[in-house]
Amino acid sequence: MNVNFELYKIFYEVATLGNITKASKKLMISQPAVTKQIKALEEQLGGQLFIRTKRGVILTDNGKEIYTYVKQGMHCFEAAELQFSNLKKLETGTIRIGISTTLCRIFLLKYLEKFHKEYPNIAIQLFTDPSKKMRKMLKDGTIDLLIAKELDGEDDDLNIVRLGKLHQCFISSSVFYEELKNKVISLSELDQYPLLFPKSPSTTRKSFNDFCNVHNITLTSKIEIASASLLEDFVEIGLGIGLVTEEYSLNEINDKKVFVIKTEPEIPSIPYSLMTLKDSYHSFGTNKLLEMILKDIKRQD
Repeated sequence: MNVNFELYKIFYEVATLGNITKASKKLMISQPAVTKQIKALEEQLGGQLFIRTKRGVILTDNGKEIYTYVKQGMHCFEAAELQFSNLKKLETGTIRIGISTTLCRIFLLKYLEKFHKEYPNIAIQLFTDPSKKMRKMLKDGTIDLLIAKELDGEDDDLNIVRLGKLHQCFISSSVFYEELKNKVISLSELDQYPLLFPKSPSTTRKSFNDFCNVHNITLTSKIEIASASLLEDFVEIGLGIGLVTEEYSLNEINDKKVFVIKTEPEIPSIPYSLMTLKDSYHSFGTNKLLEMILKDIKRQD
């Protein structure tokens, strides 16, 4: 079916105003052109839509039936334009972000705070699945952007911007295991202490496991904890020595509630990046958040 929406727009205005002259003025086209388009629509549908009177036009029974549907359609078009306008003005919309809880706290939180103050009606959805899964989610459009550890190998489908590095370390309560303060200890020696690890498949745990495998180091965990903040709490009350992301625990370290244990070999840092899908459409809200982040990163460089 070949639908000419312009014909229905003209029909809607004539039917609503009940007058071809008034409709032509509103549509800013000539009266003969309006009459011609109405006739074209009647021929296309195969029936008369209007009855001409001295005062203007009135709808036939068939015309009234058609008008009911066309009116609904025009309201939908108007609502669509309004919605697009609101999206453009950032008065509505949703941004879907893939990110770990650690990176959200360390990196993203300050940007979300600023963004929300400026655009409070934009909804934020966070996804905290494993990095490999979230990369697939980015490619299939489930999420708009991903902030995560860089995976091995290049990916031609993604725009990747390096944001920074995370540093892993072991920490202990400042009132326990004081013999480890100001001392360098081998990682293998740590196995004689109760060790608290993030629960797999966290980025911190996987990266550390890969590092240990390369150096043939075997460490046994006493407790595995999914929550990074809860792991810190367990360390503070002396339940063991915890593997953490140093940036995540910085407040506790600066407040001297815990101290960093120096190890040999030193645990390598973990690069993390901002990833978006190449040649993809981003919502106005997503573009504004990306602009905010990338502008700040460029300024820091």
